[in-house]
Amino acid sequence: MPSEDNTPGQAESNNRPVPKPPGLLRSSGVVGSMTMLSRVLGLARDMVIARYFGAGTGADAFFVAFKIPNFLRRLFAEGAFSQAFVPVLSSYREKGDASEVRRLVNAVAGSLGLVLLAVTLVAMLGAPALTAVFAPGFLDEPVKFELASDMLRITFPYLLLISLTAFAGAILNSYDRFAVPAFTPVLLNLSMIGAAIFLTPLMQDEVMALAWGVMIAGALQLFFQLPFLMRLGLLPRPRVDYRHEGVIRILKLMAPALFGVSVSQINLLLDTVLASFLQTGSVSWLYYSDRLSELPLGVFGIAIGTVILPSLSRKHAAASAEQFAATLDWAVRAVLLIGLPAALALALLAEPLIATLFHYGEVTDRDVIMSAQSLRAYSAGLLAFMLIKVLAPGFFARQDTSTPVRIGVIAMVANMVFNLALIVPLAHAGLALATALSAWLNGFLLWRGLRREGAWQSQPGWTRFLLQLLVANAALAAVIVWLNASSAQWFALGGLERAWQMAVLVIAGVLAYFFALAVAGVRIRHFRQPS
Repeated sequence: MPSEDNTPGQAESNNRPVPKPPGLLRSSGVVGSMTMLSRVLGLARDMVIARYFGAGTGADAFFVAFKIPNFLRRLFAEGAFSQAFVPVLSSYREKGDASEVRRLVNAVAGSLGLVLLAVTLVAMLGAPALTAVFAPGFLDEPVKFELASDMLRITFPYLLLISLTAFAGAILNSYDRFAVPAFTPVLLNLSMIGAAIFLTPLMQDEVMALAWGVMIAGALQLFFQLPFLMRLGLLPRPRVDYRHEGVIRILKLMAPALFGVSVSQINLLLDTVLASFLQTGSVSWLYYSDRLSELPLGVFGIAIGTVILPSLSRKHAAASAEQFAATLDWAVRAVLLIGLPAALALALLAEPLIATLFHYGEVTDRDVIMSAQSLRAYSAGLLAFMLIKVLAPGFFARQDTSTPVRIGVIAMVANMVFNLALIVPLAHAGLALATALSAWLNGFLLWRGLRREGAWQSQPGWTRFLLQLLVANAALAAVIVWLNASSAQWFALGGLERAWQMAVLVIAGVLAYFFALAVAGVRIRHFRQPS
């Protein structure tokens, strides 16, 4: 792998040892740290939005206008495209021909950019139709529907910009430059916070400021990554070439990958569609609870999945089946180590967390209680969401997209069945619970498929590890239950008092968990990169 000061071609022409890529634990830590910063600022962003717009008509309209391009971004750019592009790019790197790598990057940049430009123009022209498809419940509320459509015209170019950003990030990740792509989302949060504070007074419809903040953020994120690509010698010179062998391979892998890697996002979007038929506030309640559940998912689940995909792709290209299986096993254990206590904490602290972060300005006590209901439902599926992020790369690294497609279709059908069964008795919380149940089905089927194919093999020590987790999570739950107060007491506290009490709960819970792990014999060295 080249050093940071060499282009790919220069590095491969030097007759000296190629530096070893950083270990998975260290790389996951880098990505997790950057993502943590982004998610903390994301919560700050949502606190600002909640204070200014609450859970009313404007907020519901914006969340739909933002969710549509954001969903497509996760589906195509960070989902199917990245999972298809990284293995192909890794195989080109294994051949050791830097000129071929650059030709692939140029062809993908031109081909992807042209498609995205066309899609963006069509979507902007057809914004009302898109709004009707993704939020049909808004059709009965003309003001909300028109507001959402107007904002969608502004937010949709974000898909073009952020997809190119994801393309640049995939290149950097393939060369083990994880920090820059992981830091980039920080710019979205800063842009939206700035727009809410400074652009709101300038708008006739104040909530429109958020839409402009999204589009500005897309441009900032893209241009931020370009100097780092230039440093690698891989700044694209776009060339439309759909006949390029690498582009053809990527397109073949992308089509089925749309289902295989993005099922959870499709399920979340279906929640929004159905929630648009429920009482006003339902879309916002789901949004706020989803944002909290995505904090551990992004910091740990997505971080580990991002790091292991290039590693698994290289191991598959090098025909190292044992290391491939050991890496997957390492990833699953790492997810369990963090995912279980995170899900438990979210369930036990649902009202306190939402009250601490969002119970200001326009947000009422009822909004907190309703959001907490869906947060508990999402927490039931958090571990499954995280496992999907590390199990799906096990298929895509081997350029197997047919298996995740079948699993994705099964999970989506199951999600709709669960939605219809649970929406009447549980309303918006039923939609969240249906998403959690379908995620578990998806994760189980992915794990079973990898196990049957021999790609995942259980490494020694699982029984001991599960017992250690059981002890540590029991300690965490005991401390939280002991120190926590009632919802009424949380509502009565001021903002600073809530923040202080939450800090005490979080710190005490974390200390209890890791102390119990240490007593049970778990050490950091157990989670270093498998050899």
